[in-house]
Amino acid sequence: MSSSRLIGEGRSFYHCIGRCVDRGYFFREAVVKEECRKIMRRLEKFLHVRVITYCWMSNHTHLLLEIPDRQSLEPLTEESLLELLPTLYGANKVAEVREELKRIREQSSSAEMAEKRIGQILAKYEARRCDLSIFMKELNQRVTRYINRRNNRSGTLWEKPFTSVLVEGNQGALLAMAAYIDLNPVRAGMVEKPEDYRWSGYAEAVGGSQIARKGLGIILSEALVDRDFKSDWRRTQNRYRVILYTDGQEVEANLETGERGRKGFHEDEVEKVVAIEEGAMSIPEVLRHRVRYFSDGAVLGSAAFVNRVFERERSRFGPRRQDGARRMRGANWGSLRVLRDLRKNVIA
Repeated sequence: MSSSRLIGEGRSFYHCIGRCVDRGYFFREAVVKEECRKIMRRLEKFLHVRVITYCWMSNHTHLLLEIPDRQSLEPLTEESLLELLPTLYGANKVAEVREELKRIREQSSSAEMAEKRIGQILAKYEARRCDLSIFMKELNQRVTRYINRRNNRSGTLWEKPFTSVLVEGNQGALLAMAAYIDLNPVRAGMVEKPEDYRWSGYAEAVGGSQIARKGLGIILSEALVDRDFKSDWRRTQNRYRVILYTDGQEVEANLETGERGRKGFHEDEVEKVVAIEEGAMSIPEVLRHRVRYFSDGAVLGSAAFVNRVFERERSRFGPRRQDGARRMRGANWGSLRVLRDLRKNVIA
């Protein structure tokens, strides 16, 4: 199939991965990761792309993003644009736009002409909202400029623009992907608990960030069905923490089978967390490992969802392929399916 990005319909969710060129550790320092997180959050607000959760590692990044249906947004006005501009631009740029709007009002031959010219300005900013490619391009460019200035370097920072997986907008697929992302520093042995790695969505939420808490809250089933549903962090945290600790249990190496060990939570700790949260959840143990399906599967979700995407994108595939959904190997994944049938090193 073609390697170009698959496009969702309406409100869509994506797992986006960015890797540094030559796997360089450009984000090793805490101050660097913190600045990159701030850049991400400013773009999130300005471009109206929600960060569900994320993990900013030392040489790569994971983002789980919601791309709203642009039709669901309130159109930009002069007032809302001027309120939004300081999120991303400095005072000089804001003053420049303000003066331009004022000049149009004063110098246009008629109110109708003024509205038309102002509408063109608003449309320029409107077109950038709810666009995954623009969000990732802006993020990569701004992070590159920051890193290059800090390190007195030039040139590209990223191995390639970004890799993405289209994720079905249901609780099962989104929670599995979110947990995979937030457990990255635990699997890498950087921290013992996911809440201790502050440059991730879960840790930011535990630390009190309302925007991070809302991001995780909207992938619960109630919020996915009802856009006006107000999630309660106490409830969200209980459910999500059980998933994280169950998924993140350590794996011991098996010399007979050659299976490698994996850092994570001790079984007693997992049982304690599950008991406190009143009930264990059945999550595939394989999520404790690096799973290629979450970065290379192209589309993740139910068979019906994957097949719908396949039908829309049929021209990308050869004539012999009749359906899209492919079973996932290496574990019992339940009803989850992917578009790309991976055969080698699916679990690392």
